[in-house]
Amino acid sequence: MNMMNLPSKACVIGHPIKHSRSPLIQNFWLREHGLQGSYERVDVAPAELAEFLAELPATFRGCNVTVPHKEAVFRRVVADETARAVEAVNTVWVENGLLRGTNTDIYGFLANLDVGAPGWDGPSPPRVVILGAGGAARGIAYGLLQRGAESVAVVNRTASRADAIARALGDPVSAHDWDELDVLLHDCSLLVNATSLGMTGQPPLSIDLSPLRPDAVVTDIVYVPLETPLLAAARKQGNRTVDGLGMLLHQAAPGFEKWFGARPRVTDELRRLVVADIEAHP
Repeated sequence: MNMMNLPSKACVIGHPIKHSRSPLIQNFWLREHGLQGSYERVDVAPAELAEFLAELPATFRGCNVTVPHKEAVFRRVVADETARAVEAVNTVWVENGLLRGTNTDIYGFLANLDVGAPGWDGPSPPRVVILGAGGAARGIAYGLLQRGAESVAVVNRTASRADAIARALGDPVSAHDWDELDVLLHDCSLLVNATSLGMTGQPPLSIDLSPLRPDAVVTDIVYVPLETPLLAAARKQGNRTVDGLGMLLHQAAPGFEKWFGARPRVTDELRRLVVADIEAHP
């Protein structure tokens, strides 16, 4: 089955799914490229996932995947090297009758850094501290290794979860308790918050950033609010900061190309559109 025989529709699946801003992004690009097609939200409960994937080629060219399905979808599609490395899929497309999957969160994270903090990965290989040890942290750690990170320290209050990432990815990824953070920050060139702390409705992420070098970059995968308390504190003391919205925007581009055949650009116009939606519906 080739793309020309597939319905000109794609979607994002999750449970719940009403919060997703993916339709705003993907439908903007469809209009921008003058393409016929649509992109929608589909609420898929875990018990319905297998049936949905079996019927997907009859209805959609593919889908994005959000919580809680990324790991379950990984086990049900033909996953590429990136998805296999993190054991999670966020983008599915139909190719020759098969469901194929990748993880574009990693691409989105790195592209956002490249745009928001040019040169973050040089001239010396970055020394990274990642806060959190969930699926996002594992993907980010893998991506940073691909970009030549000298070291990746995963810091988490539950040490066993950080240990699991370090074992899965190997050297130079290491696991650390939260009480080691002050020491780690002294030699850190990139600090990443990969937790939900600081998100609207969640507890704040309260850490002392004073040990950070002046040239260190601080980024947060949270994008509601756009400037989290962590980013505000880093900016106040002179560090470069990168908010999490660009990750959302950039991760969406590879899927659009798979489904609709055109590579979209992340523009200021698109960002303003999504920012306006965040301000209206935080």
